[in-house]
Amino acid sequence: MTKIHPFTGAWPVFLREMLILRRRMPKQLASWLVSPLLYFTAFTCAMGGVTVNGLPYIDFLVPGLVAMASMTQAWAIAVDINIARFYWHMLDEFMTCPLSASGYVAGETAAGIVRATGASVIIMIIGTLAGVHVNLLAPGLWLALVLNAWFFSGLAIMMAMLVKSHADQALLSNFVITPMAFLGGTFFPLDRLPGWAQHVLELLPLPHAAQAMQAAAIGQPVRFLSCGLLFLGAGAAFTWAILSASL
Repeated sequence: MTKIHPFTGAWPVFLREMLILRRRMPKQLASWLVSPLLYFTAFTCAMGGVTVNGLPYIDFLVPGLVAMASMTQAWAIAVDINIARFYWHMLDEFMTCPLSASGYVAGETAAGIVRATGASVIIMIIGTLAGVHVNLLAPGLWLALVLNAWFFSGLAIMMAMLVKSHADQALLSNFVITPMAFLGGTFFPLDRLPGWAQHVLELLPLPHAAQAMQAAAIGQPVRFLSCGLLFLGAGAAFTWAILSASL
């Protein structure tokens, strides 16, 4: 019997996802554009003239939107996996191939990171055209972006393997991802919330990603504590996803 090594098949899984993404690219670009444009229009009109830590609100908003997009787009791979698993039964076919669970998870995770990065770049372009003055090429911002996308890609794969139906997947999005997107320090600073709420949100990954990106964008040093926590969380989610795919 041929021994399957760890991460065997990661590249074919990743390439398959990229070919699908290329075919969907016109629609994907449109979907990546709609949400940021709505948020820019709504929040810049509503918060015009407001400053956050001495900076125009838009300079605070753009890195926050990047953090949110890296989360939501990485999490979005769960829907494709869910459909492939329940309707096309493609996961069963994958498991009959010389493909390791770690290879499958690594390929899907890499695809999730690419999707998250693409959506984030669109937001950066829109922000630049809108006159944002922060440094969107700061290394700390990109480090936090990739770590955040890695965490939520791993989490998406894990949950897609464990849920029993599309309804369960929708519940996770409605009760976890959507509230975190709005309360994760993306649209307003967390210090505006009560102390107990701040302590609760500090247990979640998105606030750390948003704060790391916002700090890097205005020239502050890399927030290694936030990035370290994201790295540990991403590693744990990735490992758990592999275990879930092995079941």
